[in-house]
Amino acid sequence: MKHSNISIFVPHAGCPFQCAFCNQHTITSQTNLPHAEDVVRICSQAMQEISEKSQAEIAFFGGSFTAIPEQYMLELLKSAQPFIGKDKFHGIRISTRPDCITPEILEILKKYHVTAIELGAQSMSDKVLQANHRGHSAKDVFQSSAMIREYGFELGLQVMKGLYRSTIDDESTTLNAVCEIHPDTVRIYPVVILKGTKLAELYQSGEYVPMSFDDMVKMVASDMRIYMDEEIQIIKVGLHASEFVEADKIGGYYHPAFRELCESEIYQLRMESAVMALQWELHGFRRQTVWTEDRVFAVNPHCISKAVGQKKANIRYFYETYGIRVKIVGDETVKHFDVKIIS
Repeated sequence: MKHSNISIFVPHAGCPFQCAFCNQHTITSQTNLPHAEDVVRICSQAMQEISEKSQAEIAFFGGSFTAIPEQYMLELLKSAQPFIGKDKFHGIRISTRPDCITPEILEILKKYHVTAIELGAQSMSDKVLQANHRGHSAKDVFQSSAMIREYGFELGLQVMKGLYRSTIDDESTTLNAVCEIHPDTVRIYPVVILKGTKLAELYQSGEYVPMSFDDMVKMVASDMRIYMDEEIQIIKVGLHASEFVEADKIGGYYHPAFRELCESEIYQLRMESAVMALQWELHGFRRQTVWTEDRVFAVNPHCISKAVGQKKANIRYFYETYGIRVKIVGDETVKHFDVKIIS
């Protein structure tokens, strides 16, 4: 069954810092803080619309939930309680900063049926965190993650790709650290440069020069493959499609179907690897004896469009790179993101 969130945004509330990349008004498309009546209204509507309620969570996103004033935090948590339990929603999901987790806070969250806590780690390089004015360290992420796990919550980490002053080595450090922590879920956000941010100033002055869009797709696809192999659930890739983001972005890696671009890249690599493995089995290193033959690949039927790629990008890739025609067919026995050579 598919998980769903009843998202309630708490824009920038509780966050003591203005990160270089952050413009919460643009990201959440709202400026007013929600209160108890808003939570009741949103949850009541969701109760009517969502059939699989046990697979849904009330989600307080957008700010640093555990850093807001305690009275306000309790107002939001208490107003959500009538909608949690048997034949109702599973629990509450929150996002917060790694340096805003304490045993006292976790006790409160446990009491009010919070089930999942996502930490905005962003990077696991202290150099990058400092350059982007995050105000916390990689050590905070490790320590808070351990506490969250100790108290029995589902743990999620949110990471950003391509931050100011982040090198390939820094990106690898973050990937390796996330795998070491091994959260239940991860969200991957390639940087989007928004108007009104410090990052926009750095970009416009030439101080911040992002890598190419295609290179970012390849990097995120590589990370996704590793997270899949580690059985870490990827619940989001890229900012959600929004007219506000599209209006305010001045650079970076925004695309309304960014995840699908990365998934298509994964399929391209796996099809290529499958043919290379066949080449090794049949012909050793004499690759041309394999790549002159057209190929038919089987993938899970739900993934055919991803394997084909946007505007048939993967079909074109194999023809333009190797001169072979590729056909993609569906096979229910093939797992998601696996490929099988039919002929």
